[in-house]
Amino acid sequence: MILRRLAAAFTLRRQVGFTPRLQAGFTMVELAVVATMIAILAAMAVPVARYSLRRQRELELRHQLRTMREAIDKYKQLSDAGLIPLEIGGEGYPPELEKLVDGVDLVGQVKKKQRFLRRVPVDPMTGKAEWGLRSYQDEPDSLSWGGQNVYDVYSLSEQKGLDGSYYKDW
Repeated sequence: MILRRLAAAFTLRRQVGFTPRLQAGFTMVELAVVATMIAILAAMAVPVARYSLRRQRELELRHQLRTMREAIDKYKQLSDAGLIPLEIGGEGYPPELEKLVDGVDLVGQVKKKQRFLRRVPVDPMTGKAEWGLRSYQDEPDSLSWGGQNVYDVYSLSEQKGLDGSYYKDW
């Protein structure tokens, strides 16, 4: 009796479209569809990853520029207050970026050295610790440094940012 029921159930499964467990598996069409879907998802993820990586480097560039400009402004502020000796004909800005790292002796204070940066930061767009410099006497859009002092810094990268402006103009 039980054998007859099992045989009937097996026959019904074959007629409905069920395959025995030994022959069960995915068809080639199903595998191709899944592979295509994975390829489409991967193709969509690559541009998003590139965009986010570039955006991260732009944020880092803005941070590095802000840090150096704040150090230059702090140097100028102490120079205007008379705590840093002013060179003859100088405007009170540091003579070069390394002066912000090396530090300066403050006037009227014994063995007190003021440092403004721990190191010259690396430009995330070029991968080097080299920056474009402008002195107080240079034109605002000048790309050559007069060498008198460091009034401003900019990136040496020729690339455009995500907003369409050149990194050197930031």
